[in-house]
Parts: sequence; C-alpha cells; structure tokens
Amino acid sequence: MAVGLGPLPALHPVPGFELGISSAGIKRSGRKDVVVMRCAEGSSVAGVFTLNAFCAAPVILARQRVQGTVRYLLTNTGNANAGTGEPGLVAARRTCEKLAQLTGVDASAVLPYSTGVIGEPLPVEKIEGALQAAIDDLSVDNWAAAATGIMTTDTLPKGASRQFSHDGVTVTVTGISKGAGMIRPNMATMLGYIATDAKVSQSVLQDLIRDGANKSFNRITIDGDTSTNDCCMLIATGQADLPQITEAKGPLFEALKKAVFDVCMEVAQAIVRDGEGATKFVTVEVNGGGNHQECLDVGYAVAHSPLIKTALFASDPNWGRILAAVGRAGVPDLDVSKIDVFLGGVCIASQGCRATTYTEEQGSAVMAEEEITIRIELGRGDCSETIWTTDLSHEYVKINAEYRT
Repeated sequence: MAVGLGPLPALHPVPGFELGISSAGIKRSGRKDVVVMRCAEGSSVAGVFTLNAFCAAPVILARQRVQGTVRYLLTNTGNANAGTGEPGLVAARRTCEKLAQLTGVDASAVLPYSTGVIGEPLPVEKIEGALQAAIDDLSVDNWAAAATGIMTTDTLPKGASRQFSHDGVTVTVTGISKGAGMIRPNMATMLGYIATDAKVSQSVLQDLIRDGANKSFNRITIDGDTSTNDCCMLIATGQADLPQITEAKGPLFEALKKAVFDVCMEVAQAIVRDGEGATKFVTVEVNGGGNHQECLDVGYAVAHSPLIKTALFASDPNWGRILAAVGRAGVPDLDVSKIDVFLGGVCIASQGCRATTYTEEQGSAVMAEEEITIRIELGRGDCSETIWTTDLSHEYVKINAEYRT
C-alpha cells in the first residue's frame, strides 16, 4: 500500500563499510532478522537517539559508546528490548560481547540496535546463534539485503544513494532506514544507517547527522508516537583519498552535506510513503510564521489530527477541520483574519473564512490524489516549516490491533 514508493534505487557500495544478514528466527523461522555492519578501522561514527524516557536498552548502550572506537553495529528485529530494565541491558551487552568475541574486537566497539515488540525479553541465544552467519555474509554490496533485514511492519525496503566528485575523487553516501508505524521521531527515525567514505572528524560528523535529521527525520509523522528505539547513525569510513573534513565549511564539506541531507530526506520520506495503512502522502507546509516553532506547532496540529487524517483517507475536503487544528495549535495572539489555507493549488480559506472562489468540486479533485499538499499561510512573519505525514485508514487500525498476533 506504499504511496509512490517503488523498488530500491541503486545503492552504491561505500568502501570500508560492510553489511551481513542472517536469520535468528526471533519472530518467525527463516526470516532474515539480524544485520551486522562492519566499519573500517579508523572510521568516525555519530548518531542521534530517541528522547523517549523509556528508551530501549540498546539505545542506552549505543549512546554511551558512540563517541569511542566503533567497529561493529548489530541490529535485530522482532524484539525491541525496551521496557526490560536491567535484564535488558545485560542481554544487550551479551549480544555485543558475543559479536566482539567472534570478531576479535573489544565489546565497547560494538553498538547494539533493536526494533520490534516492547516489553519482552531479548532472545539472546537466538541472536548469538545467528552472528557467525551474518559475519560470514559481510560484503560492501549488501545494502539492499540489509534494508530488508531491518524491516518490521514495512512493506518495502527503503534506501537512497548519492555520489559526487571532488578533486577527481568520487565520494559516496548511501543509507537505509526502516519504519512504518510508531513514527513521530523526536530526533531521528526508528532505525536509520547512513555511511560515506569521506574522512570526517567525529565532532563535524555529529553536527552533520543532527542537522540532517532535524530537517528530515524530525519532520515526519505517521501516528504521533515517538518510539523507544529511534536512532539514526552516520558513519564516515575515511577510505576516499581526500583530506579529513575538520570544519563545517569549504567546498568538500558543502558537497558532503548536500549528499547526506539528500539521503536523509529520501529515506525519511520513504518511511511516510510506507506508513502503516497509508493511502496518501501528505505535505503540510506552513509559511509566514513569526518563528520556526509556531510553524511546527501548526504543522503538527494538522498532521496529527485524527479528523483531518480520516478525511484525507475518505478524500473528503472537510476544510473546517484544518481551520480548527490551526486554531488550537497554541500560537499566541493568532489573528485568524490573516490566515489563508490551500489544498494543492486551490485556495479553500482566505482571511480566516471560506474563499469566495472555492468550490467543493475543486477540493474533491485535490483530495482524490495520492499526493496532497496542505499549505497554510499565517501572515505573521518570514519563517516556514514543512512536515510530511499520511492519512489514517482502516488498515492502520488493523495492523496495530493485530501487531502481536
């Protein structure tokens, strides 16, 4: 049911970054559900993590270890290892220790990631038993297989890749993500991994993924739920024969920033397009805000409204619901007489009330489309923000009602 999301594009290998996939049978026998990623020695690794107070055990460990020496990333699906307390931390450490033992690195050089059902013990033995097969499968060409291996309720794998040339050297940026429900990231998406062969200092890399996530993963929402397991990682292997980027300036940094931001945006929007039960891909654009936060407040009020989302599913141009959401967004001293609202290119409300040129037929035609833009002009200032979301369908309810069955 993914909206405008087709097969994976070509995902260019990143020198110095390998991926291996195997089956632990966590949720069902034979499913590829364990992914091991190996970073070349000397790689820089940065990440952003969920701000959910009930963050998962692997998030706690990965956040602690990310600024040290990182050689391996270990991901399992089918079990979130969240809401599991101290036993969950012990379990996450055990899987890292086993991978470290098999590969000859220190356990602190292994970062764990989990996604799936919350509150159930991590099946450590199953994961440990699948590690050697994943190690044996390590290859720079396994991006597509890994994109499938990290899926849960996703219907399609998600990935993007960019290349650019600097001083005659080709630099690659490739990334994958997963997520279809429990999506209102408060830093990133449920799981995202982006790698480049550029050589980048850890501090610059950290700022780069934070800024990239803020403009992409932090601007998507499906159901308004921030996961316990959200993370997005950026790895720089340093294999490209170019100087190290130590400052956020210069032609090489700007080219890398554009490539990273493009990959972030593509895989973030792919999550929305593959939202659980989604039939519409919806862009909420808020312009004319007095500051960026009030634009976000209005955008999320619209994007999270069950009444608007169900109207989108029904292709019903019930524009009064949009006005109501804007009005309750909490913007101080909001002058509704200055607000215009558009569905696509159709002005549905002008100066706070129904536009004199608007007809129901115009609104119905826009709402019947798979990709819809809701544009809100606040008339308060020069700030703008854009959020991407979905409709709310019968299928979303069914998927989440049956999630554990």
